[in-house]
Amino acid sequence: MKRGKKAEKEKVEAVEAVEAAEGEEDNGTAVVSKKAKKGKEPEAPILYEDPPDVTAAADGRAANMKITSWNVDGLRAWVKKKGLDWVREESPDVLCLQETKCAEKSLPAEITSMPEFPHKYWSGSTEKEGYSGVAMLCKTEPLSVTYGIGQEEHDKEGRVITAEFPSFFLVTAYVPNAGKGLVRLDYRKTWDVDFRSYLSGLEQRKPLVLCGDLNVAHEEIDLKNPKGNKKNAGFTADEREGFSQLLAAGFTDSFRHLYPDRAYAYSFWTYMMNSRSKNVGWRLDYFVLSAGLVPGLCDSKIRNKAMGSDHCPITLLLVV
Repeated sequence: MKRGKKAEKEKVEAVEAVEAAEGEEDNGTAVVSKKAKKGKEPEAPILYEDPPDVTAAADGRAANMKITSWNVDGLRAWVKKKGLDWVREESPDVLCLQETKCAEKSLPAEITSMPEFPHKYWSGSTEKEGYSGVAMLCKTEPLSVTYGIGQEEHDKEGRVITAEFPSFFLVTAYVPNAGKGLVRLDYRKTWDVDFRSYLSGLEQRKPLVLCGDLNVAHEEIDLKNPKGNKKNAGFTADEREGFSQLLAAGFTDSFRHLYPDRAYAYSFWTYMMNSRSKNVGWRLDYFVLSAGLVPGLCDSKIRNKAMGSDHCPITLLLVV
């Protein structure tokens, strides 16, 4: 039966963003919109402007630690897209990378030879080369570095590196995605409990900074289309509750602490449907702090102008 004009006019287009390169990241952006009327101008996108950096804490102490985190969606491609040029300009004390998708033997020389970061640490999947993976590059050598969270079930995918510094731990993580059709949601729920336990154990020794792609938009303000994504990976009730439980355990979302009502601040945009230019995105990348570090928090930045991945980098300015 032919579709009538009225039905055609009310047709709804739903788009699920699936990260084709890996098949893992299924953070939809599930854009749901009525077909634009003929001749009607599309609405101008509301963009986020990263404000000037705040380089001192509330008590006046100057920041003495700068940490950048970036999901690069494939390290080799990111290097070719001149991601390292941006890093050199940003000049963090520590650079944390997620979704490197690169075995250590295949790392590009452009990054392994970087003199700016003499101390470099890599972790990749032990079962599937070119999958997942995290890295940490430091200007100053940490006291110690560990990989994973001490549980074989979770540590075979190369998702966590922890560095101990004199006054804090730095943990970078690429949290498992619940997947298309939520096929890994049960695993993700188990991860959230075990990872929270790991962080709480670390914190008993000294305060910590957690950074990385945590694969959850915590509240409706953290993504463009909350209503259309409640059953999609990254915005299910279970994943959001997992992050709430992390905060309830005494940790602080640094960006929301400083900018509780700042909307349209996203760190991930699917490559589909020109989502980035329209700012149809998600805030999936975080700096989470122990309560003891919050007085030294100066700023938590979303560097949304930096290109090279479907995520943008985020930067933390801190007094330690």
